[in-house]
Amino acid sequence: MILEVLVSAALGAALAWAAARRLPHRLPSRALVFATGLAGALFGDFVTHSALGAAPVLVTLLGAAVVSAASLSLLLRPAGRLRRRSAPA
Repeated sequence: MILEVLVSAALGAALAWAAARRLPHRLPSRALVFATGLAGALFGDFVTHSALGAAPVLVTLLGAAVVSAASLSLLLRPAGRLRRRSAPA
């Protein structure tokens, strides 16, 4: 079980690193990105393990990856401003 937690934390760190490397202009500080990736993976592992009980380790790691990616996606800022303006009434 401790190995499962360590692997899910490493998975969250890897997802956070990939997001910070790929989209640095759309994310806040790197420390917040890594903390969110780790916390999302650990929370996803906890929720999946609690919901499914004695499920295979790969299933709980998949749940950790999904929750980590979802929480990292909440940090994204829009790429640019919308340039269209509404027509005056």
